[in-house]
Amino acid sequence: MELLLALVVGWLYACGLYLLLRRTLAQVVIGLALLTNGTNLLIFVAAGLVRGEPPLIGEGQEALQDGTADPVPQALILTAIVIGFAIQAFAMVLAYRVYRSVGNDDLDALTTTEPPPPPVVVQQAEGDA
Repeated sequence: MELLLALVVGWLYACGLYLLLRRTLAQVVIGLALLTNGTNLLIFVAAGLVRGEPPLIGEGQEALQDGTADPVPQALILTAIVIGFAIQAFAMVLAYRVYRSVGNDDLDALTTTEPPPPPVVVQQAEGDA
């Protein structure tokens, strides 16, 4: 089972990196999501797959019993999920903002960091004609 999950982690990383190198912003954002999920699964697999009891300390006990699952990877994955969601939301808003200001989601078409200024309209005075 660990070998299968290791292959899934590698596949998620490969697809995520491939999409990060694409030209459109939407594919970059999806690639970022795949990398985040791959990292979460990597932490899960690196901790080892254990079918144990939940990591709870009962009354009168001072430490975890043998055969319980390790709570540290679970906490790390939960933290990584929250951070990954925040980064994903920021990337989506940033991509939307770039699309709204430039009008294109192609990364090669982004030549400047600011949109062009609006054209200046000069009105002639009535006596100049």
